[in-house]
Amino acid sequence: MKNKKLNLIEVIAMAVGTMIGASIFSIFGLGVKLAGINLPWAFILSGVYAMAVAYSYAILGSKIISDAGPIAFILRGLGDNLVTGTLSILYWFSFVVSIALFAKGFTGYFIPLVHLNETPLNQGLVITGLIIFFTALNFFGSKAVGQAEFWIVLTKLSILMLFIVAGFQYINWQQLTPQTDPVHLKGLLNASIVFFLSYMGFGLVTNTSENMKNPQKNVPRAIYISIFIVMLIYLGISVVTLGNLSVTEIIKADENALAVAAEPFLGHWGFLLISIGAVFSISSALNATIYGGANIAYSLAKQGYLPQHFERKVWFNSSEGLYITAALGLFLALFFNLNAIAVITTAVTTIIYIFVLIAHYKNTHKFGGKKWVVLLNLLVLSFVFIALMRYQWQTQKNAFAASWIIFLTAFLLEYLYRHFFNRNFKKSRVFNSKS
Repeated sequence: MKNKKLNLIEVIAMAVGTMIGASIFSIFGLGVKLAGINLPWAFILSGVYAMAVAYSYAILGSKIISDAGPIAFILRGLGDNLVTGTLSILYWFSFVVSIALFAKGFTGYFIPLVHLNETPLNQGLVITGLIIFFTALNFFGSKAVGQAEFWIVLTKLSILMLFIVAGFQYINWQQLTPQTDPVHLKGLLNASIVFFLSYMGFGLVTNTSENMKNPQKNVPRAIYISIFIVMLIYLGISVVTLGNLSVTEIIKADENALAVAAEPFLGHWGFLLISIGAVFSISSALNATIYGGANIAYSLAKQGYLPQHFERKVWFNSSEGLYITAALGLFLALFFNLNAIAVITTAVTTIIYIFVLIAHYKNTHKFGGKKWVVLLNLLVLSFVFIALMRYQWQTQKNAFAASWIIFLTAFLLEYLYRHFFNRNFKKSRVFNSKS
């Protein structure tokens, strides 16, 4: 029996569902704290950054058909070397910090929903129990949960659309006048960099390319369409929230700002609806991250497998990956706050994006694309990374230190793998290239 290939609509739904996850539910308050009334413009600017990366992802993804996604792009562009291996380990780390982000975001909605006191002990117990539960679920298998993913995503999007449509008629448009003084413009820039995280799920499209119908055409289409859809939804959410609540009220709500924003026009049921939607959404993202991506990325980081066909038995040859990934995610969630985890996630993923663009720039003659466009996009992403490092240093020094510890640890691990264990990428599983 042949595996059913994913069509364009299914891939777009997966990408949109991944992008509209923990970040929009959990760090919305942080975005308002940074950008204030300018937050809708920050989402637009973040979308521009995403499009800068999407240009190379779309071109390379249509030519290099591999579920390894960005690592396959970098390997083809830069070769099998210490840098490529280091980036494969960073790719795994990106899933580790995502697990921490999801777990931390879950507590922000779950604890008020069940009327627990927001103490460090209760937060730690919820985070620990959540990660242990999904780790155990994945150990025994979660076919039923996997089948429910589509319906969870559909429910989440339906709730958000209800939030946007219901809240639109109550907007106080005077509250949405942009502020253009230097302080608020700096806040807008910082918010756009932090919320770059909210668009990062589009890379999932390339991670499913081997199981997609007509990937040469559908990879670019899915990437661009999903980013555009998500940008519209983010704009709608930010406009409705800022048009119904003051900046002070949103900042006070912090980690469950969207639930609080629903109360003025949907009442207490709106608070419950958004909270339940957030809990299901974040649980879905956490399960998918542990079950799929983290194990694939761990095997890629340690053993260098690049799939020709997506075979789960290959990834679970490294059974310890499940436990190590979950344990590191738990550590980050317990010892870093939500804002720090968010900027660490953005930093790690942005580094991978930069090297994808470098690989593309060196090989535009082979894979297509305009060299000057790739160079311009590379300059934009480099600016984003430098600005992010500056923001971390000024506001989250522990996150700044953690980001560089992760970078250096990845480099050291890859150095040890190559010099003591003769690790390299398995050529028999590299990828199908249509170039």
